[in-house]
Amino acid sequence: MIVDTHCHLHMDYYDKDRGEVISRIEEEGSPFILTVGISVEDSERAVSLAERFPFIYATCGVHPHDAKDFSDEALKRLEELAKSEKVVAIGEIGLDFYRNFSPKEAQFEAFEAQLELAVRLNLPVVIHTRDAHPDTKSVLRRYSSSLRGVVIHCFSGDLSDAKDYLDMGCYISFAGHTTYSKNQHLRDVAKWVPEDRLLVETDAPFLTPMPLRGKRNEPVYVRYTASVIAGVRGISTEELFNLVFENSKSLFALDNR
Repeated sequence: MIVDTHCHLHMDYYDKDRGEVISRIEEEGSPFILTVGISVEDSERAVSLAERFPFIYATCGVHPHDAKDFSDEALKRLEELAKSEKVVAIGEIGLDFYRNFSPKEAQFEAFEAQLELAVRLNLPVVIHTRDAHPDTKSVLRRYSSSLRGVVIHCFSGDLSDAKDYLDMGCYISFAGHTTYSKNQHLRDVAKWVPEDRLLVETDAPFLTPMPLRGKRNEPVYVRYTASVIAGVRGISTEELFNLVFENSKSLFALDNR
């Protein structure tokens, strides 16, 4: 069994062989794959794919890179998409001050508008934060008590950041870069995070884990990241996937879908 709590399986990176990629997931017996939207149009594709397969679920949201294009119309369309039984969260949303593809003011506005949408719909949120942990935490502190749940996707911070997020009740999700030799600090955090707040993901097609770095990532490769995290935690990979699946069921209310 594998569980991938964050990928982009609907993106055009898979247009030539998506069926084969999904077949490999099915061979693993995966109960849960989450394909994550990053714009209105991209979210539409995510939902469309999820509605075709029982084990694939979707999110809808506008990524901070696209915050400059956020509008009331976009928010309305996200709310419509979120009515699908296969949509389990709003995301990925947040702040990215590394690329700065959108002005900071626009990023904050889109972030908060989508947090308010998630509160209104009683859905968890999937957070993207890069070079923006202080501001991300500042915004989340105002909303965390009203949100159904929060995932810090592709965690990139340090132990202090993790503690701050956990104090707000967030889940911490680890991606393929956790396996890179330079990122011992991420493995240290992955060892420490409480088992009921731990998630694992690919962010496929990006962030391919070792030893496959350089290739296009795909959901079945989550096993490499899970193996590294299981190793530092002193448990088996299957035990880790069981734990992550239980956390996913709780966070995304899978038993109610």
